[in-house]
Amino acid sequence: MIYNARNVDEAKALRDADPSLAWINVPTSMGGDYTVYVDDANNPNAIKGYRSGDTWYDANGIEVQDPQLIYGAGGIQPFLNNPGQSTPTADAFEDYEAQINIMPRISFSFPISDEASFFAHYDILTKRPTSGVRFDPFQYQFISNRSAIVNNSNLRPEKTIDYELGFQQVLTKTSSLKISAFYREQRDNVQLINVTGAYPRSYRTYGNRDFGTVKGMTISYDMRRTGNLRLTANYTLQFAEGTGSDATSAQGLINAGLPNLRAIFPYNFDQRHAFNIIMDYRYGSGKDYNGPSVGDFDIFQNTGLNIVSNIYSGSPYSQQIGITNEGQFSPQGQSGLIGTTNGSRLPWSYRLDLQIDRNFDLELGKEGKQKSTVLNVYIRITNLLNQQNILSVYRATGNWDDDGFLAAATSQATIQNQTDEQSFREYYAMKVQDPFNISSPRTIRIGVKLDF
Repeated sequence: MIYNARNVDEAKALRDADPSLAWINVPTSMGGDYTVYVDDANNPNAIKGYRSGDTWYDANGIEVQDPQLIYGAGGIQPFLNNPGQSTPTADAFEDYEAQINIMPRISFSFPISDEASFFAHYDILTKRPTSGVRFDPFQYQFISNRSAIVNNSNLRPEKTIDYELGFQQVLTKTSSLKISAFYREQRDNVQLINVTGAYPRSYRTYGNRDFGTVKGMTISYDMRRTGNLRLTANYTLQFAEGTGSDATSAQGLINAGLPNLRAIFPYNFDQRHAFNIIMDYRYGSGKDYNGPSVGDFDIFQNTGLNIVSNIYSGSPYSQQIGITNEGQFSPQGQSGLIGTTNGSRLPWSYRLDLQIDRNFDLELGKEGKQKSTVLNVYIRITNLLNQQNILSVYRATGNWDDDGFLAAATSQATIQNQTDEQSFREYYAMKVQDPFNISSPRTIRIGVKLDF
């Protein structure tokens, strides 16, 4: 509500001061700060109900689920302080109250021998909302004549409660194995909500109503440099689920008239399996060099090879039934849903990056004041195998480069009615081949870095 309305205490005081307002009869169970609703905001003659936060009551003080049960003439009618007011005034708003968040972080380690230990930690982390939190006064102007999303500057911080329990074992003098299980509970996530029973009209804003969990386990192998080789490898199994992947996930439910429907489904970023391997093979210099030589020349002195390999299972998406013209500015048609929200998966992806570099020791500066510097020359190749990993697909076909519109029987009449059918087909095919739906191709970079 963006207009000042009387609460129960104010309504009672008004009745006591004016005997003609005997129709103001408030049940004793209603709190003094409850907002009062009447039959007509401009000319009230009877109380229709009350509200405390998101809880509604009828005129008899009985809780009701649907605010329409206390609607007056033309909709919800609050007992306004200034009937006939056309625009919101500053006194309809309140100052933001600073919020204090306590974020304890507790970590434990239990050595069971010189080579093994258990560990655990418990964290509470909070962050400021990043969606819909800015106060923009213009959003309230002419709100009764337009449908817009109004920001909510009174959002609470989003909270993550993190638990982890693990075991670490030394395998050799230079290597160890770590196994850990984690559980993260996410609360007060920001999500789009529909504010019904608002005056002068219902509107959409953001609220702290989403929640979710991320749980899984990680197995890590770590080998410190042994000879020339340094190696780390880990595997993560993860289940990331919640009621909304972002701040507008509920928009479809609101449009369908189901604003309060909540269901747990995989997050858009849920990745069930992830493998990461990093290998660094490097030669030293001087007495630490153990590579091939030609005479007194050490061929691979201060030279290294670094390989990073990532293997991921596909992230989820919601497959749709109908074919829609995604390649045009205003897609038409009913998409529908096959299965459940985020019930389909993208294919697995694989990426291999490689870097070869060499250090050159230099002495810069005047004689006697020289400083040691290191010149690093490298060649870096990302996506060495030029894998065409799929990052996003069209929901109707599951393909990254075809939304199904050109081949669908229901689309042929529309296509044939274009000014030039063949040109339309060719341009449309180019449009839907979105390069952002696939990973970047092989890239080769040659660079120089100077450390001093």
